[in-house]
Amino acid sequence: MAYLEIYKDKLEHNFLFLDKLFSQNNISWGVVSKILCGNKTYLRLLKDLGIREFHDSRLSNLRAIKRLDNEITTVYIKPPAKRIIPSLVKYADISFNTQLETIKLISFEAGRQNKTHKIIIMIEMGDLREGVMGENLVDFYSNVFELPNIEIIGLGTNLNCLNGIMPTVDKMIQLSLYKQLIEANFKKKIPWISGGSSVTIPMLLKRMIPKPINHFRIGETLFFGNNLITGKPLKGMKQGVFKLFAEIIELSEKPLVPIGEIGTNVAGESPEINENEYGKTSCRAILDIGLLDINTNHLFPSKPGLKFSGASSDMLVLDLGNNRHNYKVGDLISFDLSYMGALSVLNSDYIGKTVK
Repeated sequence: MAYLEIYKDKLEHNFLFLDKLFSQNNISWGVVSKILCGNKTYLRLLKDLGIREFHDSRLSNLRAIKRLDNEITTVYIKPPAKRIIPSLVKYADISFNTQLETIKLISFEAGRQNKTHKIIIMIEMGDLREGVMGENLVDFYSNVFELPNIEIIGLGTNLNCLNGIMPTVDKMIQLSLYKQLIEANFKKKIPWISGGSSVTIPMLLKRMIPKPINHFRIGETLFFGNNLITGKPLKGMKQGVFKLFAEIIELSEKPLVPIGEIGTNVAGESPEINENEYGKTSCRAILDIGLLDINTNHLFPSKPGLKFSGASSDMLVLDLGNNRHNYKVGDLISFDLSYMGALSVLNSDYIGKTVK
């Protein structure tokens, strides 16, 4: 069985690096835990590091967190569907919101559960995913801030998630000005200005973040230690927090070119034939993992000289060349993963999950 391993020492190193960085800049932060897909072992690992604020886009994951420790702050990080509001109020202390009708329903349900539900109003700032348009913010806020059982604790924005719009100093200043606008109009303090995410960390390291931006939501950089602007490792952080291991279940020398009439495979693809490869062979390994678990675009062999020949639903074929690493059936091949690759594997019930 293929399995994923998380390296506790590297994860702890990255957490301490980020915690110190945010503390030095008077910024509070929470961990976006959705990549863990509610895996209780991994969630407990984060809790034991001292993380007290979890952000997730799945209520089942927030429920798992609350069952680990009911005192942890849970944040639901997308506009809630109306049908989940009873569970939202039960398991999420805070939620991101953009729709007045939805907030009214949350207000009613929070009253029914004898709770005060906190919300962050998300503002559209160019990436065109969720967010209230800036010109509508004052009217929107005026319709929300007096609702019973609702406390507006922040304004926020999301960048780089849909159309790749990058955070800039101008956008962070604009978000800060929305805070000033609301506080001046309503004589009401906004505790959180949540404009930071993993892609914003390089700006923070260069001291380019305006002081009103005082809350960050961090996922990818914690788990991968990368600068999301350059795509390179972030100085002082560890990479390789996750590693995937898959077992060789067949190993043999086979032709490089398929034999017979070519149609499309299970993924709807037709191979491109290189005529120069006719008559040539290579050592090919079949692994116990497939497209059901991960797209090979997000998977990177840890050793050089290995390349993908293809994949079906539950098997992956690697071209080992002349097998200079002397692999044999039963050996494990290790892979590094992208963020989306780790997300896929963690969402698969067919992949084991362990802590190193």
